[in-house]
Order: sequence, then structure tokens, then C-alpha cells
Amino acid sequence: MPKLKTKSGAKKRFKVTGSGKIKRKRAFKNHILTKKETKQKRRLAHKVTVKKVDENNVKLMLPYLV
Repeated sequence: MPKLKTKSGAKKRFKVTGSGKIKRKRAFKNHILTKKETKQKRRLAHKVTVKKVDENNVKLMLPYLV
């Protein structure tokens, strides 16, 4: 069986925690920030875990990191 390739876009976007959960960055924090409230930008700055529904898709893209 050949080795599986890791998706390079996914390895830049996801990190695995010590307990095995997958962290991701929130969307809408890159540009056009002047019209967004400070509270919204502060909330978007924090990392969150990937939902259970999407976890399998991420694990397929990162076969050796998860």
C-alpha cells in the first residue's frame, strides 16, 4: 500500500491538540475589518475546534497528523 499524501492546504490551516481535537481559525478576519465591530473582531481572533461532523473530512486530508 503506498503512502498517503497530506493535503498541503490543510496542514497550513489545522493543528491537532494534545487530546486529539483539531483546531481551526475562524473566517471573516482577513480584510474589510473597518466595518466590523471590535467585539466581533475580538471573537473571531480566537481559535475553535472543528465540529464533529467535519472531523472525518479533515482527518482524510491529514492522514499522519491526526
